[in-house]
Amino acid sequence: MHIEPGYIASAKILAANAVALGVVGSQAKRIVQQPQLILKSLIAGVFFTLFMQSFHMPVGPSELHFLGAMAIYLSLGFTPTLLGFGLGLLLQGLVFEPADLLHLGVNFLSLALPLMLVHKLQGDAAGKLPSVAAILQRDAVFYSGVTAMVGFWLSIGEVATPFSAWAAFTASYLPVVMAEPLLTLAVLHLVHKGRDLAAVRYCFTARAV
Repeated sequence: MHIEPGYIASAKILAANAVALGVVGSQAKRIVQQPQLILKSLIAGVFFTLFMQSFHMPVGPSELHFLGAMAIYLSLGFTPTLLGFGLGLLLQGLVFEPADLLHLGVNFLSLALPLMLVHKLQGDAAGKLPSVAAILQRDAVFYSGVTAMVGFWLSIGEVATPFSAWAAFTASYLPVVMAEPLLTLAVLHLVHKGRDLAAVRYCFTARAV
């Protein structure tokens, strides 16, 4: 889901950064009202970075990453996952891939907007452990959004990209969509088992416990 350096003009990168800051800023009120979201966001950011680094490979104009997005979202909640995407991308850029910092706002939006769509569509599932079918559905919506966002950036980019290159990138995410629900179920099971611990109740969302 990373856009390689050189594909997007500086003016468009600045515009993406402005929108990204607006998305992050939209969560400021919730952070003030619920300070524990800061800790949750830090946890989400660390896990997201680890997931990204666990498996990644270049595919055409972008990169295939294992993201663990639904595991993070369903165990930590919407705001921590949203902010964790930004923190995780920043940490990854600072520690592992400095070149990716150029497109920090672009790559954040490629994840944040699909997450917002999943959150909007899923309804109120608090207190319920989602079924495998529900997890697959959310993953399908999320990754469809991610690949669509990559297609959008490429369509407004400065480098002509064949449709076949984007299609190959999109197809590369099919194994991730099939494998990631196993991680999600394992994480939710562990959180559910530890629901009587105060630290688990404080750090993890009620949806998983």
